[in-house]
Amino acid sequence: MTLPTPESLAELKAALPGAWTQDAAEMAPWLTEWRGRWTGQTPLLLQPRTTEEVAHAVEICARHGVAVVTQGGGTGLVGGQIPHGEVLLSTRKLRTVRDVTPLDDAMTVEAGVTLLEAQELAKEKNRFFPLSLAAEGSATIGGVISTNAGGTAVLRYGMMRDLVLGIEAVMPDGQVFNGLKRLRKDNTGYDLKQMFIGAEGTLGVITAATLKLFPIMRSRATAIVGLESHHDAVVLLARAKAETGGGVEAFELMKRLGMSLVLKNIPDTREPLESTPSWYVLIELASGEPDGAEAAMERLLTAAFEEGLIVDAAIAQNDAQKAEFWRLREEHSAALKPEGGGWKHDVSVPVSRIADFIDEATAAVEKFHPGCRVSVFGHVGDGNLHYDVIPGVGEDVPAFIARWMEGSEVVHDVVARYDGSISAEHGLGRLKTDEARRYKTPLEIATMQAIRKAIDPQRIMNPAVLF
Repeated sequence: MTLPTPESLAELKAALPGAWTQDAAEMAPWLTEWRGRWTGQTPLLLQPRTTEEVAHAVEICARHGVAVVTQGGGTGLVGGQIPHGEVLLSTRKLRTVRDVTPLDDAMTVEAGVTLLEAQELAKEKNRFFPLSLAAEGSATIGGVISTNAGGTAVLRYGMMRDLVLGIEAVMPDGQVFNGLKRLRKDNTGYDLKQMFIGAEGTLGVITAATLKLFPIMRSRATAIVGLESHHDAVVLLARAKAETGGGVEAFELMKRLGMSLVLKNIPDTREPLESTPSWYVLIELASGEPDGAEAAMERLLTAAFEEGLIVDAAIAQNDAQKAEFWRLREEHSAALKPEGGGWKHDVSVPVSRIADFIDEATAAVEKFHPGCRVSVFGHVGDGNLHYDVIPGVGEDVPAFIARWMEGSEVVHDVVARYDGSISAEHGLGRLKTDEARRYKTPLEIATMQAIRKAIDPQRIMNPAVLF
């Protein structure tokens, strides 16, 4: 693997007329991670418009041994989309909707279609595509597959891996892997599409995907409830699943600190409850029966009040109020930025151990850095927490941020003791390569290295990520 040479750059430009730029101003938006943590550089930005153009570009890179980084919507949180001297290949112009087939509950779209557009395409055909996350207006299908994104509906529908039926991808030598099938069952050996999902662009460039669709639920109910203890949240989740028979679509935990920062730092937000409890949970139920979700929510909250699990509740009365509730959850990350940022962690532990993990991790970080503040929010229904540690009021922010890696090790050591994962849905990227070696077993690392070497022997595909 080498950095681009003048000869390789000239050949790439000739191969993709009208689909490249070397203008610094034009390339700038692609070179800085949206939070500003990583800024990179590239001698050439490629914007292919078809799979054939992607294949031609990658074949040239392979022939010259030139490294290439693939970028989708640029919304990744671990730096994997930022080049550091490599050729940058954007998939945003791969925009074709190849088919939507309601009878198969499937659609095939190219990698540059955004997640929000995919949701809307499904809705036009009276179907539902369930992956949902705060950046869905910018995040692309290729990107969310490459990072195996999660989001708010994993509890019911699974991760992105569970929503992909087929993949088309350009291999590191420029060959096109055509695995776009609408099949639920195909037991003919290795399921090769899976190797691209969560691989963060290291095994090829995803150019299109066939996605699972679902029936549209006939009723939904959304509520925010207040709890005095996060330990009650796990009990409430079990109650909700039992009450609905699997109808819980979202179960989002939020600590009071995070909510207060949203109310402070995000315009046009307001306290959702009459009280100010220590913890909040946003619950969304769905049902195939008209009014079924609303009735289930009423039963659930009535029982929860009677058992003392919740101290306050508000049920969204219309779509506008539902959007307000969801905004309070989705703006948690943005609300931390005016506080100077923090040590961010995307972790998962078994659902049954979430409350104890929060207690132990918080005690550990407060011992390591007295005066820090801990904001916890996330998809407690599937065990995924965004565990963020922010500076104390009036603290020296640069000095605090300088301890990020040490502080993260404190948190991740607790995660490991709870048989958890140091990256639940964001991936490893550039941020967690060292930690992957620390927390993965030697056998796991060796196996992944063997797969990567077999498929990309020159290591030209996103060479600096994962391990």
